[in-house]
Order: sequence, then C-alpha cells, then structure tokens
Amino acid sequence: MILRRIARPMLASVFIVSGFEALRDPQKRAEVAEPFLESTVGVLPDEVTSVIPTDPVTLVRVNGGVQLASGVLLASGKFPRFASAVLAASLAPTTFAGHPFWEESDPVARNMHRTHFLKNLSLMGGLLISAADTEGKPSLAWRGRRKADAALAALPLGAKAGTTAWDSLRDHAQESASVLGEKSSEAADLLKQDAHKLGERSAEAAEKFRDRAPEIAETARERSADFADKVRDRAPEIAETARERSADFADKVRDRAPEIAETARERSAELAELARERSAELAESAKELVSTAGDKADSAVADGKKRWRKARS
Repeated sequence: MILRRIARPMLASVFIVSGFEALRDPQKRAEVAEPFLESTVGVLPDEVTSVIPTDPVTLVRVNGGVQLASGVLLASGKFPRFASAVLAASLAPTTFAGHPFWEESDPVARNMHRTHFLKNLSLMGGLLISAADTEGKPSLAWRGRRKADAALAALPLGAKAGTTAWDSLRDHAQESASVLGEKSSEAADLLKQDAHKLGERSAEAAEKFRDRAPEIAETARERSADFADKVRDRAPEIAETARERSADFADKVRDRAPEIAETARERSAELAELARERSAELAESAKELVSTAGDKADSAVADGKKRWRKARS
C-alpha cells in the first residue's frame, strides 16, 4: 500500500537523524542522561549492572546505534514490525532521561521539556501501532489456529472424530491410572504380608537357637577338652623338637664363633685408630671448654666480690 511506503520513512526520519547525531557527538546527551543513569544504576541489582555498561557516553552511543539501524529498517520496509517495536523500546529511556519536566523549576524550561515529553509519547504510540500493523494479513495467532483446525479436519473421521479420539485417549489414561493405583495397593499389601511372615520366621529362628544354646555350649566344651588332651599328649614331642632346634642353633653359633671374634678384633682396631686420630681434636676441644669455664668462673667471682662490697657499703 502506498500510504505505508510514505508514512514509514516519515516516522523513521527523526530516529535516523537522532541516532546519527548521538553516534557523532554523544557527550552532550550523556551529560543530560547522567543523573537519570546514576539513580537507575543505584536501584538495579548487581547481576544486571555487571552485565550492561554504566558509562553514560557508551549507553548514549549504543542507544543511538540501535535507533539508527532500526530507523533504516523501518524506512526501507524491512522487518517493519520488529523495527517499530525496537524503536518504541529505545525511546522510553530517552524520554524519561532527557525530558524530566517535573524536576524543572523554571516555567519556560518546564514547558519546553513537557512539550518534548508529550511529543515522544506520541511517537511511541505511532510506533506501537506500526508494530501491530499486519498490513491486512491475518495475525500469527489467527493463522496458527487455522492451521491447527485444518490439520484436525484433515484426519480420516474429521474434527469430531479427532475430538472423540482425544476424549477416548483421556478416558483410557484415567482408567489406566486407576488400575495402576489398585495394583500398587495390592503390591503394598503383599509386601506387608511378606514382612509379617519374615518377622514370624525370625522369631521362630531365635526360639530354636535359644533352645539349642545348651547343646551348642556342651559341644564347644567337649571339643575344648579334646583339644587340651591333644596338646598334652604332644607336649613331649614339641619339647624334644625345641631341644633339637636349640642344639642345632648352639652348634651353628659355636662354628661361627672364630669368625665373629675375628670380625670384632678387626673392628676394635679400626675404632682404636679412629679414637687415636681424634684424640688431639678432642683434647683441644676439652682445653677450650676448660678455658671458657675458667673465664666464666673468674667473671662470676669478680661479680660476686663487687656485689659483696656494694652490700657492705
């Protein structure tokens, strides 16, 4: 339609120019928007402020770029509904940050900001109408419903048969759920009966064990006596084996005694030589210790004399 081709560039012109100026010179707009941004950032949670930029100049440039790109799309008729929605969203912070007429005390400035505020509201209304304009085509929701109805009507028995099948499926699901609940109750009853039987059998087993406890104790006592008799019978044999092993060990020690003595004599000579070599060093160390001890004793005696004289005086 020719009207839309004329109206869309007219509506988008102000955003194209404003977005270009914001990208070229954002400083003036950033100074105006800075108080509004400071108050807004103080209210927003940290999760939001850590993601979005909080620098006024950066935000003004981002908003200008969004307005310029969306204005070009709207003017050219490319994605006009999406571009109109984006422009309406970008216009809201610009309106409240740039024209807070309620904060102005000067009547002239108040009237000017109020005029711009209402102008932006009017532009926002026009953008919302453009975002809802389907150009005479059915909406997505209407087309979705029509597609669903057509698919349902294309079934072999028609829409009514489809509805009946859906109702039958729902009834079958409810019946299955009821049967499943009954089966679950029966299973719970069976588990309860099994648990009761298990308890009864446990009680029977405990009773049988208690009845047979004396018999088990008597058997253990008899086997302990048998084991003690076997140990007593084999005691001479064990003692003889130990005596033979001891004699073997004594013979081995006697056979290796000369070798052990020779090794000890060699190690004794080595130790004596080592002691003779270190004797001079040890004597010198002892002499130093004695000299140090003597000096400390002389110092202690002199200190004692000084204290004694001081006490007498």
